[in-house]
Amino acid sequence: MAIKDILLTLTSYPEPTPAGVIDRAVSLASLLGAHIAAVSCEVHVQVPGSFLSGPGNLGAIVANEAHKSRKNAQDLLATFESTAQKAGVVHEIVLDRCLSSEVPDVLVEYARLRDLAIVPVPESYDQWYAEAIIFGSGRPTLVLPEASASREFELNRVLVAWDFSRAAARAVSDAIPILEKAREVCILTVTNEKTISSRRSSSELAKNLSRHGIDVVVEEVDAAGQPIGEVLAGQVASRRADLLVMGAYGHSRLREFVLGGATRSILTRPPIPVLLSH
Repeated sequence: MAIKDILLTLTSYPEPTPAGVIDRAVSLASLLGAHIAAVSCEVHVQVPGSFLSGPGNLGAIVANEAHKSRKNAQDLLATFESTAQKAGVVHEIVLDRCLSSEVPDVLVEYARLRDLAIVPVPESYDQWYAEAIIFGSGRPTLVLPEASASREFELNRVLVAWDFSRAAARAVSDAIPILEKAREVCILTVTNEKTISSRRSSSELAKNLSRHGIDVVVEEVDAAGQPIGEVLAGQVASRRADLLVMGAYGHSRLREFVLGGATRSILTRPPIPVLLSH
């Protein structure tokens, strides 16, 4: 399925998303010929009434934080609208209002109605929003590092982490419209890290992608005792990849998900955009 409807999530609190993220998201929408909607939440910090009535001026502080969030959200959406208009990209803006604790659920609801959600993450990697959307939206998620200096979304080299799993297969399928735009696509299998059920899977996947007009190379790399997340991060760096496509792995803990080792390792230091599907 073509990617024609993209959601960009913009954080208003405690710190606003950098404007450079907007440039990269809009450039991706332009590349794909997609509509893009930006959503930002005016956040209200929830404080028990007993604290508000206590000594000090906590009520005024809470009101000030809400005002800061509202201004950040409005400024971000105005920047997005200006950027999208200049790029000639069909777009819309959404300003929502909710408690700070409700933000992840609100973003998941919007993401479920789009083909792809773009979630910016700071260098420190705040799992709060990203994990909720990855595991709750049922749609592919593009994690976009805020620290990148690039103002354009580049697709010179795309690396596909392939282990013949259901999650990896879902990620590849979701990424096909993007892979079709890439100059180079490498299917990479990490060996001697876990048992892979089929030795033919990489070559067969290459045949499948070739039928979409995608030229790929198939390669293997020995884990050599390293955790797979470190192996993938090293390959991303050495190959100067612009995008990593991989399945998102997690373990259910009551109603929440805890990221698996490889996914967490990649996302705690996202060197490049990562497209994940669960």
